[in-house]
This record gives sequence, structure tokens and C-alpha cells, in this order.
Amino acid sequence: MLAGVPVLSEAVSELAGTVRTIGADELADRLEVALSDEVKLLALTIDERAIILGSLETPPEGLAELRAVLLADHQWRQRESLDP
Repeated sequence: MLAGVPVLSEAVSELAGTVRTIGADELADRLEVALSDEVKLLALTIDERAIILGSLETPPEGLAELRAVLLADHQWRQRESLDP
């Protein structure tokens, strides 16, 4: 589960590859370790959420809901002036 959204292992693996291609190796490593350790719920920082959102401009089917949740959270943070 990422950002409160259930995400299949295959989609998390795909996401790790996607964020790695944009240079977010540390986040990709965290996602891969979470997969190998069978972590059920992975907390994401605000920066990690932004990286994932930026990497999912056109999300694959398994990550569309995650993108929608992250986008809604980002928009709320902007409206409430909570983003740095």
C-alpha cells in the first residue's frame, strides 16, 4: 500500500524502475527493498510523493489510482499553502 492506495507488487516494481530512470535511485531502492521484505504499508515523504507524481504523467493501469490520490493531495497542499 502506497499513500493509502493498494498497489500490486508488479506495479510497485514498475514504479521503482520508472523513478530510477528519472534519477531517484534512493526512492527506487526503498520501493525494491519494501517489495523484497514484503512490506504491506510503505510511508512516503512529501518529496517522495512529488517524485512519484512527476514520474507518472501517463500512468500504467496499475498506478492510475495512486497518481490520482497523489495529485489530489498535491492540489490540496497547494490550496492550503502547505507546499514549501
